[in-house]
Formats: sequence, structure tokens, C-alpha cells
Amino acid sequence: MQRLIRALAFAAVMMAGPVASAAPPAPVAVDVYGRLPNIELMQMAPSGRRFAYVSVSGDHRQLVVRDIDLNILFNAPLADNKVSAIDWAGDEHLLITVRATEEIYARNYEMRHSVVVNLTTRKSFTVFDHADAITGATYGYYGSASKAGRLYGYFGGQPLYTARGFSPSLGDDSYVNLYGVDLDSGVADIAASGAHRPHDWALAADGTVVSHSEYDPATGDWYLYAAGTEASVIETLHDPLGEIGLAGLGRTPGAVLIEKSEPEEVNLADASRAPLATERPVAASNYLFDPTTHRLVGAVLTGDRADQQFFDPVLKARQGALRKALGGAPQIVSWSADSKALILYTEGDGDAGTYWLVNGAKVSPYGYSYPDLPDANVGSSRMITYKAADGLEIHGVLTLPPGRDPRGLPLVVLPHGGPQAHDSLRFDWFAQAFAGRGYAVFQPNFRGSDGYGVEFRDAGFGQWGRKMQTDISDGVAALARDGLVDPKRACIVGASYGGYAALAGVTVQHGLYRCAVSHAGISDLNYFLFTVTPGDADERNPATRYIRKFLGARSENDSAMSELSPAKLAARADAPILLIHGADDTVVPVGQSREMERNLTAAGKPVEFVLLKGEDHWLSRDATRKAMLNAAVAFVEKHNPAD
Repeated sequence: MQRLIRALAFAAVMMAGPVASAAPPAPVAVDVYGRLPNIELMQMAPSGRRFAYVSVSGDHRQLVVRDIDLNILFNAPLADNKVSAIDWAGDEHLLITVRATEEIYARNYEMRHSVVVNLTTRKSFTVFDHADAITGATYGYYGSASKAGRLYGYFGGQPLYTARGFSPSLGDDSYVNLYGVDLDSGVADIAASGAHRPHDWALAADGTVVSHSEYDPATGDWYLYAAGTEASVIETLHDPLGEIGLAGLGRTPGAVLIEKSEPEEVNLADASRAPLATERPVAASNYLFDPTTHRLVGAVLTGDRADQQFFDPVLKARQGALRKALGGAPQIVSWSADSKALILYTEGDGDAGTYWLVNGAKVSPYGYSYPDLPDANVGSSRMITYKAADGLEIHGVLTLPPGRDPRGLPLVVLPHGGPQAHDSLRFDWFAQAFAGRGYAVFQPNFRGSDGYGVEFRDAGFGQWGRKMQTDISDGVAALARDGLVDPKRACIVGASYGGYAALAGVTVQHGLYRCAVSHAGISDLNYFLFTVTPGDADERNPATRYIRKFLGARSENDSAMSELSPAKLAARADAPILLIHGADDTVVPVGQSREMERNLTAAGKPVEFVLLKGEDHWLSRDATRKAMLNAAVAFVEKHNPAD
């Protein structure tokens, strides 16, 4: 599930002061920004002689494999499957992870399935598809290994005999085992038992289980074990919010990495612990593991700008040389076993996303995420800092419309979802669509955001609709004091938690925005808490504990939540509202927008509702993503024209 989850001094950190620009470029169609990226998920094979990626045209995807000289080796349609990952198992097998919205016991879940493609035989199969005692979904991929001349992939799978109380959220009697799957025959054999609790496993390059962990959702206790032997407890930690796990092997033999707010490496031999030394805070799960050795080789650093820190000396040296040659901070997204062949990705001002091929000393651009978007139409972005009303320093991204004088600009406020997430300096198609129409776009990293340390995240607990909300409007006031924007010409637009913030901006708050657009936003906090974690009023579920912590809610019936719920305050809405929601949303039920629409209509308030049929929470479909963006841009232009 996606994580649901300032006053007198204005310290603006800018690349330069306001400078008049050349004439604005001719605008491009909104669909150019809204389309799915042209290329996704490029991955280099271990040999460095071939690479694979997903090519996207509308809602149709193609799996493409080329050799390093760009000759096509394999090309197969993926139809409208939502692909979330590509992994190589050796040079002849590709593992494709796809997502699908499935109804199970009258409730929708977003499930993952793994497809194995043999490039030599041109045959494919779905993991667990023919296993009589395992459900068809996969719960994690843990790498591949060769044994006795056979190639195996290791996947989490749920036994069917646990499923009298089947729950894809893996509570109560549901659990996941580790299975070794023959990547040619599809035969699955159990490699390690899940033992009725959520597990993680760390595997060596030969497929041996080096370590595993267990989490008790009811108590919040987490246990780390040596190898697969439950008798050897190496570490016991307590985390009631469930933000802890075994990420994989560490940098040295015998070490594993624990992912938590402050990640650590643990030596399995003597249980000694050492913090993962990084240059900046590391967000959970943002670690880089070598696909051949399975060892930790780097980390993705968070904050104002995403970056990479490599621990592996060869990759670190390659990174330094490439940055010197290309300038900026190109990201290494995949590499061969000898690190001589690489795939890079760049994005930022004037770059809507470019994949680069590196073959030895040769570096060349290969493909573009948005090939129809001219560089001149990509607005420049910069980080700003400002003080909240209580003095807390807040960071945010300001994107300026290309070719316009950055003074007194109309504004679109675009708070992120999560709320435990953050915006950084990168190409953002949603922000750029508004910038391309003449708006400044402000993306505040309000308290509760990640990327700025645990203390900043924890400052958001209990502040949903309170200081998390005023952090946003404090940023607007700071931009206005600096003369960059006109605060009387502002709309607020957001998705998920950002959708809540947009609705709260015109119901909980007043007199700030000309309009609000909510995509998949939460409108009724009590109802949301109940529907996301039904039956867990006793807080046996870490998701319940997590959401309550952020909301500051005592229970699903906490009366204080009504005072912060836009649906309960619909009669107080002081600006037109556009609601957009995917019919297949499994994170924020579409009922949240339907209730908001009913209450606004009953109160005689201006409201529009766009239902995206067949769409999930993440706008995974090309047609519906374009429909959402066109509706949002048109609504803002109607109620807050840029010119």
C-alpha cells in the first residue's frame, strides 16, 4: 500500500534571482505530458551483450530485447499488462513482474504475477500457474541461482491450504513460503517455510538461505535469524509501525542489511551491528544490490535531489568517470557482471528523461521517456526553503513556466501523496503539464514527508489536516512575499494524500485557493481508516497503527476526525472542486470521492466528478492518465486562467 499515509523569515534557496526570460515556447498538447513514458525498466544482462526494456505505445506494451549493437533479438507484445519490473536470470531468461486488480471475496486487491520468458526457446509461463497448492500471485522475488545444471528463481508464494481465511494482506492465518521455481519447467519446490508469519529472506548467489526474518504484526516484534534455522535468533527489535525488514546481503561475507529508519548491517557470526554509512539519509528499500552476487553495492540517497552512493569500488569509479564526462548526476540503473556495460538514466531541466547505453568507453543516448516533448518546453525547477509558522524549516520544489518572467505568476500548489513521501529535483510530468500552460508549480515537502530524517517525519504524526496543511499554505505565503507568485491566483491540486490536502485547502482552510482538484483523495477520515483496515480495531495490524499515528486518531469513530474530514465540511467549501478517481483503486476506495460529490451536491456547491474506468491508484493506463490530466488542466484553466 502506498504510505498514507514557517514565520517571518523567508530563506529562499534559489539558483539565481528572478530573471526575465525569452518568449514562451509554443505550448504542446496536454497528452504529450500525460502519456505513459515511451521506454520503461531498461535492464542490462549479466554478460553485457544484451539489454531489455518495455516499449510503450498507448495502453499497449512491448517487451524488447536488443544486443549491444542494437540488433533486435526478441520482441513480444505485453498487451495492456501493467509491468512493474524486469529482472534477468542469466542471459537467456527474463522475469517480468506484472500487476493486476483482482476481486477476492468481494474486495479488490492489487496482485503481482511473475512471467518467465526463455529467450532461446521463445516459450513463457506464469510462476505458480500450474502449482496445485500455491496461489497464482507472487510475493517478492529473491534472485536466481544455478543448481545441478538447472536455473532456479526464488519467489514468495502463498500456500492454498492457508486460505480458508485467505488474505492478500497476509494477516491472521495467511502466510508466504519461499519457493525455488525451475525457470524452464515451471516446477516449484518449497525452499523455506513462512511459518505463519510475514518473512523476508536473504539468499546467497547459489540460492542458499543465508538469513531470514519474521515479523509479529500483533506485537510489533521483529526477529532476525541466521540461515533458515529458527533456533538461531541474532537480533530482536520492536517496531509497531512495521517499517523494518531484512533487505538482503550486506557488503561483506556474513553480513546482512536491516532496512529501517536508520539502516544497519548485522554480522551473523557475532551479532555485531554497524550503521550503514551514507552521505545523506536513506529511504527504506532504496538500496542497490548486485544481481549476480546478491551483495549490497550502493544506496539511493534521498533529500532535495535523488542521488546514488556506491560502496563497490569498481562501480564507484565508473560513476565518477561518467559524471565527469557527462556532467550532472546520471543514475546507473543497471550494469553487467563486470561493470563494463551500463545503463544510465538522466532527467532534469531540459531533459524529460533519457536512457544512455555505456559499452566500455563508449557512451551514447538510446531512448527518451517523452520523445515528443521539446527540451524548450521543460520548465526549470529549483529547491526553496522557508519557515513554517512554528519555525520548522520546510523544503519544496518550485517549477517555473518556460519563457515567462518569474514575477507575480499564477500558481498551482501540488502537494505529494503518502504523506510519507517527498518531491525532489527531477522531471515531474504532472508539474510540467501545468508549467507548460504558464503556471508556477509549488511542491512542498511538509512535515511528515520522508527524505529529511526520522525527526522530520515524526513531526507529522497527529498533524494530518493541521500543521501538515498549514505548512503548505505557509509556503505559498513565502513565495508571494518574494514576489514570485500572485497568491490571489492559486489553485491546489493533488493525488492520494495530496488529494486530501487539496480538498482540505478549500474546506478545512478558507480564502486561499480559487479551485481544488483531488485525484484519488481521502475525504472522510473515519471511513477511510475503517475501510483500509477493517476488523482491526484492536490494532493488531501495523497498518492500522501507522495510519492512526499519522491521523492522531484514537479509533475509527474518533469525533475529532470529522472536524478534519472534507466530506463532513462540504457545506463550507469556498471554491469549485473537481474529483477524479479510478474505479479499480485499491488504496483509496472510490467511495471517498463519491461521498464528497454527494455532500457537495447536497450543499449546492460547484463540483465535477470524473470516474476513470479500469484505472488503479497509480494511473497505470495511458488513456485514463491522459483523461485525468486533461480534466485537471482544463478545470484549473477555467477557474484560474494563466493569462
